[in-house]
Amino acid sequence: MSLRIVVTVKYVPDATGDRHFADDLTVDRDGVDGLLSELDEYAVEQALRIAEAADAAEVTVLTIGPEDAKDALRKALSMGADKAVHVEDEELHGTDAIGTSLVLAKAIEKAGYDLVISGMASTDGAMGVVPALLAERLGVPQATLLSEVSVEDGTVKGRRDGDAASERLQARLPAVVSVTDQSGEARYPSFKGIMAAKKKPVESWDLADLEIDTEEVGLGGASTTVEAAAERPARAAGTIVRDEGEGGKQLAEFLASQKFI
Repeated sequence: MSLRIVVTVKYVPDATGDRHFADDLTVDRDGVDGLLSELDEYAVEQALRIAEAADAAEVTVLTIGPEDAKDALRKALSMGADKAVHVEDEELHGTDAIGTSLVLAKAIEKAGYDLVISGMASTDGAMGVVPALLAERLGVPQATLLSEVSVEDGTVKGRRDGDAASERLQARLPAVVSVTDQSGEARYPSFKGIMAAKKKPVESWDLADLEIDTEEVGLGGASTTVEAAAERPARAAGTIVRDEGEGGKQLAEFLASQKFI
């Protein structure tokens, strides 16, 4: 029987772009270019490695987002994933992490799965809670923040590295795992992979397909609320120390005043 791996990925604003909040205090995604979240590339990579080591496996990438989010799916498909699912619905605008986990869980159940792999966090929200919420909604074990992961005899195994020690974890499938940016460099899509991705299937589902009430998602259904947002203050000019024989002393005094020494 083929191992069914679902990788959750996110289309996020480019961190190098000029990012802003919209009037409703959601991220303004129209004013900046987007891309596949870098941390999700590690999840795709680990899914592909597990699939390559298995006798038979299929990797599905899943995302929620507007039309442009298909770009994230195409990147994952060009890396080597087999097919993709795009959940798109205007009512999803403003959905928080809890609502996102509901939509993802419904889509994962509809797609069919043995193993769900996520990145450690998204590079825009950076909450890192969705994998745990997914495991709870799906009713399966979770093994999060893994820097090493493999599947053997119906069991997912991994290593979680902490500040003081490393843990070995394992769980029977089906299960949810998340991987860190220490799990292994993500491969670059080859020209062959980019061309092949154009022919791979991408299914599009909306809330009705997943039997989700619109009141459970969007800004109205969100359990968390952004009360206010302000632009980061401009960086202040630095202090220039001109060395005219007293440079070392001035530098030491400055570091001491800032409590660095």
